[in-house]
Amino acid sequence: MDWNIAEAKQRFSEVVKFAVQEPQMIYNRSQPVAALIAAEEFAHYQAWKAEQTRPRSMAEEFAELRKLLIDAGCEDGLELPPRTTRPNAFDEMLEQEYPTGAGQ
Repeated sequence: MDWNIAEAKQRFSEVVKFAVQEPQMIYNRSQPVAALIAAEEFAHYQAWKAEQTRPRSMAEEFAELRKLLIDAGCEDGLELPPRTTRPNAFDEMLEQEYPTGAGQ
């Protein structure tokens, strides 16, 4: 139900009673200025807002990634190719400069 400010002020207890059932909009000159909602609904809003503003932890990010992988059919995670040793220019340079076993 919609209320203008004067009416909401005069019938405040009624506005509160209706707010338990559904949000009550309060208007000033046809412009919405406030909404009265049930305490339980407000608690849900506060929890949602806190969740939106709180940075997610790495554990939460990985849990979401794991869920997405399972939903995509990769229950054991991504299939990775076997590890191989790649050429390492620095290692090769060291071998040339300081050969293993030289001078022994």
